[in-house]
Amino acid sequence: MRKFDLCVIGSGPAGQKAAIQAAKLGRSVAVVEMREVLGGVAINTGTIPSKALREAILDFGGRTTVAPSLADFAAAKPALNRAGGFTGLMEACHRVIRKEIDLVREHFASNGITVLNGKGQFKNDHQVDVVGVHASETIEADHILVAVGTVPTTPETIPFDGVQIFSSDDLLKLGSIPRSIIVVGGGVIGTEYASMLAALGVRVTLIEGRPRLLDFVDAEITEALQYHLRQSGVTLRLGEKVVKIDRRATTDAARREGVKSMIEATLESGKTLTADTLLYAVGRQGSTDSLNLAAAGLSADNRGRITVNKEFQTNVAHIYAAGDVIGFPALASTSMEQGRVAACHMFGVKCENYDSLLPYGIYSIPEISMVGWTEEKLTADSIPYEAGIALYKETARGQLLGDEIGMLKMLFHQETRALLGVHIIGTNATELVHIGQCAMAFKATAEYFINTVFNYPTLAECYKIASLNGVNKLGNV
Repeated sequence: MRKFDLCVIGSGPAGQKAAIQAAKLGRSVAVVEMREVLGGVAINTGTIPSKALREAILDFGGRTTVAPSLADFAAAKPALNRAGGFTGLMEACHRVIRKEIDLVREHFASNGITVLNGKGQFKNDHQVDVVGVHASETIEADHILVAVGTVPTTPETIPFDGVQIFSSDDLLKLGSIPRSIIVVGGGVIGTEYASMLAALGVRVTLIEGRPRLLDFVDAEITEALQYHLRQSGVTLRLGEKVVKIDRRATTDAARREGVKSMIEATLESGKTLTADTLLYAVGRQGSTDSLNLAAAGLSADNRGRITVNKEFQTNVAHIYAAGDVIGFPALASTSMEQGRVAACHMFGVKCENYDSLLPYGIYSIPEISMVGWTEEKLTADSIPYEAGIALYKETARGQLLGDEIGMLKMLFHQETRALLGVHIIGTNATELVHIGQCAMAFKATAEYFINTVFNYPTLAECYKIASLNGVNKLGNV
């Protein structure tokens, strides 16, 4: 039986960074991966494929913030049509996916990490059975990290077929661009795909049970996104819940386009909605069912999530868990950091963890990013603040990009002028937010941005404009 200092189950973002960190500390590491390729959900079915698809759509559409029609796309790129258009778009994504897989493999090899292909399951709290297609073995490890990620929630009451009714994983396998789609779930995944499909000229209806999309995002930013989605042709059904999903006979016009049946969603309010296809994007489930957690003294909740402490230890001290399998925020970026911190802790290495300054990136069209407090949270906690706004169209760079909707909002403490939060919607939001993240880490105030020179023309100038706007509201220039 082979023995390692650390066994990592899962090669997604959390597993990768934990394995590499431990290897850098001179520890022997084995990574167990059930897929034939490395990278987990992030590289194979989630983060990278969806973002690569977004980039392909933007490239085909000339990177405009106005949603074109499918005819516009077809005119620009004759290869893109409804029958095989999605396959064509995904082909543009596969190069990125293959490169990412190769990079993970190279990083593991250069750090002497052993990769074991097969399904990992606990034999006891120190031993893991690796069940492969052709062979199996049992390995032993002083420490174990569970980083198995999640799978889409697929209730048995919904007739999934992977063609007309599908999850976010299945969407990436579509061969054709649908005429219309119902997206159930206005969280990050549902919102991102709804905006991408709308940019392809698909008629999109987005259903969300809460009063607004993305309820953890600053309300003003969400309102701007909802306005833009509506302008792009998306129908929003907010505060509505789906109670039934069925198939029904199609129309003659739809049959002529090859649509054999229509999908009908019945809402709690009694409304019925129909479309060619339906994407169900209501939550994800931890991939823990096959781990035999009980053999190691572990358990998961009803959504397959494992509970950990702030060092990412489970109730069994030498077994850790990180990434989406432990729940919110379930981002690739946070998962990477969780894996690194867990590896440092298990081997007694102190490391800094700025978990109070996590940036959030939502790759909708337009994209959204945020760090720090929202206006709603500051109000609820009775913290006096002022908001400063900068519109992209007020900057030369915004004009050069043709971004008429972009906006950056900064929140400052009214008395100390300390930066409390940054919220952005528009081009490069997920890149631009890191200026604010760094400033918050070093306790910067509004005056820092007012007195700082930014390159011209850049979107970074928005920080100076927003700071001046906020300070002027306080009656001080």
